[in-house]
Amino acid sequence: LPPATVARSQPSPRRPIKMDQDRGESPNTAVEAPIVSPVGLKDGDFVKSLARGLLVIRSFDDENQVQTLSEVAKRTGLSRATARRLLLTLNELGYATLEGRSFALSPGVLRLGYAYLSSLGVPEIAQPFLEALSEEVHESCSMTVLDGSDIVYVARASTKHLFSLTLSIGSRLPAFSTSMGRVLLADLDRAGVDATLEASDLVARTDRSVTNVEHIVEELAVAKAQGWYLIDEELELGIRAVAAPVRDLSGRVVAAINVSTTTARMSREDLVESVVPKLVDTAKLLSTALKAR
Repeated sequence: LPPATVARSQPSPRRPIKMDQDRGESPNTAVEAPIVSPVGLKDGDFVKSLARGLLVIRSFDDENQVQTLSEVAKRTGLSRATARRLLLTLNELGYATLEGRSFALSPGVLRLGYAYLSSLGVPEIAQPFLEALSEEVHESCSMTVLDGSDIVYVARASTKHLFSLTLSIGSRLPAFSTSMGRVLLADLDRAGVDATLEASDLVARTDRSVTNVEHIVEELAVAKAQGWYLIDEELELGIRAVAAPVRDLSGRVVAAINVSTTTARMSREDLVESVVPKLVDTAKLLSTALKAR
């Protein structure tokens, strides 16, 4: 499966970073922990700058979602000067955000995850699960991943029902107004959600579309709490869909699957009572299959 086209992120404006002079620390005086080549790999074949960049990315986690320059340097063992250059580079490339003196990873990092999913053949693993679910509920089923502020379709099992929306592998839709998008966004921290919504064109596509940021955040909390999410005629009148998350070995949401239908074929109540249990079970089975690879 060829990777979906990824729109190039607009570079974030560079902002000057003020050093913590109150600590009496110069950006060039810190002793940097050495990056040692792995055993069996020649020094000339080991790119230390890449290793340092990945070290900076890995320094962000659930307990350290936002960090200052000093904190990143301390956690990675890098000099402040090196950490500063790497953080500014990540910011410029759209993989990190900078607010004042604080850095955080941006949703752009998820593109690396999409490349990982594609390389593992995840769509091929998902396809039989989607086809089985589609045959059981007699509706179209899809799988998407988050790419910036959009969801990208990576697998799909269609029925003969006619939809006004024509979707195929590689199709993109705004994450904020789709069932799968909200399931994927629900796994991000608030900073990631805010960055994604800021990059989104929050335009109402129907009179039922939710475009208020705080309202969307409230809906993401609902999606996270119940483990699935139903969206009703927000993307297009007459279309409703329900989605559930697919998780990797660490428990992180790496994709979402959904069942889509029309208001004429299925009521909200029928969708929740008849489809949601089957959808959630399929998402769990798919997650288990991915973890087994």
